[in-house]
Amino acid sequence: MDEQYLKEEYFAWIVSLVGGRGHLKMLHKLDETDFFYVLPMDANREDDGVELRYRFGYECRYDDALIAHYLDNRPCSVLEMMAALALRIEENIMDDPSEGDRLKNWFWSMVESMGLSEMDDENFDAKTIEKHLDIFMNRKYRRNGAGGLFTLKIPPRDMRMVEIWYQMCWYLDEFIGGNER
Repeated sequence: MDEQYLKEEYFAWIVSLVGGRGHLKMLHKLDETDFFYVLPMDANREDDGVELRYRFGYECRYDDALIAHYLDNRPCSVLEMMAALALRIEENIMDDPSEGDRLKNWFWSMVESMGLSEMDDENFDAKTIEKHLDIFMNRKYRRNGAGGLFTLKIPPRDMRMVEIWYQMCWYLDEFIGGNER
């Protein structure tokens, strides 16, 4: 097994989960960028991103030792964290067979909130993406979450001061119609 082959297959697997074939350059940039966090509880998002590697291994029938050796040798990427979070939203919180699989929707709503939805392959600009990632990871986004992963109409608190998990919960609360605070 060649390390580069496995990494390419893993990236293609993530793309198959989140979609975005016309945004491959941006997705590669998200994959090349290490996820870091300011609030300690966001370590859980990093852990979910790393676990995504082992889910790939399980679903594609690769041994854990192979995944550990070839894939689990770097920090969690922004792409992994976001894909894992979208997966958690779909499978653990918002699963609804009548709605179908909305994992791609959750992922791309985060991309949109970060201000990157127009960053397709034709409009790709690495510096712009880096700027938006800096805003997101250093929590320089707006109080309502715009520029981060989740933008709220009526945030209960300053989104910059709240871990990603709570931001997501508040976003989903608004999504299902619970925004009458």
